Amino acid sequence: MLKHILCCALVTVVCAGCISVSTEDLKVAGKSERKQTGKMLRHVVLFRFKEDAAPEKIKEVENAFASLPDKIDAIERFEWGTNVSPEDRAEGFTHCFVLSFLNEHDRDAYIVHPDHQALRQTSGPVIDKILVLDYWPTHHTNGG
Repeated sequence: MLKHILCCALVTVVCAGCISVSTEDLKVAGKSERKQTGKMLRHVVLFRFKEDAAPEKIKEVENAFASLPDKIDAIERFEWGTNVSPEDRAEGFTHCFVLSFLNEHDRDAYIVHPDHQALRQTSGPVIDKILVLDYWPTHHTNGG
């Protein structure tokens, strides 16, 4: 009987601990699960700089963009690079920035964030054209 009571008490304590999981814990768990499945919204930004853009101004834009993940929590992943394709099909676009978000809400929060708006002000004078694409990744595997 004592074993039964102790067992019930232990189950009650464990269940109480499970029930007290915060919404922040659930959010973190959701992020972890989403990261494992790779189902994050991708936001791809391509820049074509003006022909007369000074290299130091281009570097300023690169640094400003690269600093956004430290300033905007909604950004889950970030990477960028410059074109190295031998295919000569970039149409003058030289810089690619890829940001990943858990959902559209986070992407939308990023778009209106003051630090993103500041980047737009910094880059505006030296950018000739911007191309932006958002997509949900679709994974295909080879059969076999």
